[in-house]
Amino acid sequence: VQLQASGGGLVQAGGSLRLSCAASGRTFSNYGMSWFRQAPGKEREFIAGITWNWASTNYADSVKGRFTISRDKVNSMVYLQMNSLKTEDTAVYYCAARNGGIATKTTEVKDWGQGTLVTVSS
Repeated sequence: VQLQASGGGLVQAGGSLRLSCAASGRTFSNYGMSWFRQAPGKEREFIAGITWNWASTNYADSVKGRFTISRDKVNSMVYLQMNSLKTEDTAVYYCAARNGGIATKTTEVKDWGQGTLVTVSS
């Protein structure tokens, strides 16, 4: 499985960004796709996940109502729309895949993409 994340950048607090993750290397019909993030000096944390087939979603409380995860089955893409960004959202964001369901813990993830940096300024 190859996962290529993109879309990070610098944005002001209150602004929006959309992250993309291109997935390849296999069919993902039984997979869950997740976004994690890691802020400086902190552990990597789950923020959002989606099942490939039925688009069932799961969010961390810290982003619920502000972030939206989606997937495009035709183009094998996963997106994270981030609105109302806060300075505490500053982190490196990673996409991840797990066969059999949404990974909400780093120990459940076998396949990671490279990260994309999101910086939110005040």
